[in-house]
Amino acid sequence: MNNWYGPYHTLMQAALPTPPWGLGRLDAVAMIFNRVTGLDIGAAPDFLIAANIRPAAAPVRYPFLWNAYRQDQTQWPGFADNGNDILGLSRNLGEVYGVCAVFHPQKDGPLINFIKTNSAHFEGLAALEGLIKKIGPPKWPWAVNPVLAAQGKLVFERGEDQGGCVGCHGIAPGKIRFPALLTWKTPIQDVGTDGREDDLLHSTVQTGALEGEEIPAVTKKLLPVDTAFNVLATSVIGSILQSPFKIVADAARPVRPTMALTPRTQELTAAFQARSTTAVAPSFPYESRVLAGIWAAAPYLHNGSVPTLAELLKPAADRVASFQVGPAYDIVNVGLAAQQTRFNTTMDTTDWAARNSGNSRCGHEFGAQLSPSDKQALLEYLKTL
Repeated sequence: MNNWYGPYHTLMQAALPTPPWGLGRLDAVAMIFNRVTGLDIGAAPDFLIAANIRPAAAPVRYPFLWNAYRQDQTQWPGFADNGNDILGLSRNLGEVYGVCAVFHPQKDGPLINFIKTNSAHFEGLAALEGLIKKIGPPKWPWAVNPVLAAQGKLVFERGEDQGGCVGCHGIAPGKIRFPALLTWKTPIQDVGTDGREDDLLHSTVQTGALEGEEIPAVTKKLLPVDTAFNVLATSVIGSILQSPFKIVADAARPVRPTMALTPRTQELTAAFQARSTTAVAPSFPYESRVLAGIWAAAPYLHNGSVPTLAELLKPAADRVASFQVGPAYDIVNVGLAAQQTRFNTTMDTTDWAARNSGNSRCGHEFGAQLSPSDKQALLEYLKTL
């Protein structure tokens, strides 16, 4: 009991931020890093490395699942490539390690055994990814003005310099990572939004049991102190290569790790894309998603700092600084209604002066210079996607 309670209590005490994330938001990336590097790769019996656990203070809103499998990249900072089932498995496996899986990689001869103590269900994760492919975008349940929507479509399809959206958010072919499976292009770019989640990709930790581990042709050797991102990538890719879709749990027939190169090795080189760092001109890029069903995904921006699409079409300086979060919907401004009657939750945001607060409403000012009539038409069109 102590071996379970001690690490878990340490995680909760050190990782949960004050004030809390708020309704509909979670710092999933930091919690995954905390779980894998803080609770999984230390020495037995508790496997804890308390120094690796940091406050999870970069919350983002939950992304929509529909069409997730066909996005060129996934995760808001766009560090996980998409395009085939093995890349989908790597994404889902990393999330499971960060939530509830029992995972303790350990030395087994000259190599790390990633699957001897590993409760992840590979077949189940693959099945769930198949179900996600069946989820389509929700349909707008209220009346739409077809004439106005048609005008909005023309606005949407303008060039970026004219306030249009299609260049970043239209459906266009992405990279081909598997024959006959086409992705949608999701450009990764810095549009001036809050940078704190992207900063997480550069955080460093002690590598514990994984120190010195390298997966040939896929990952670099882990240093004694390396990025949490590289530790997660090594954990996920190593697990898939050693036991793709199967885990042998019979203690009488222990699994021997192998790292033989397979056709999956090349596919997994795209599973986790590390960011280069620069102190001269820091950049905080995030993915630009296809906007199918966007009306149902409020609040907006990756950190949920803008309540409606109408507010998002304003200059950042003119956007509301705080708003209530709840289920009441505004069909005119397309997003959260100003008055909410449930949950008693308020989102307080910051401006350009605190871009890296985790709660900044700045950036993405595309469309801010459109005329009021063009904005109204564009909103009507977005309801139809």
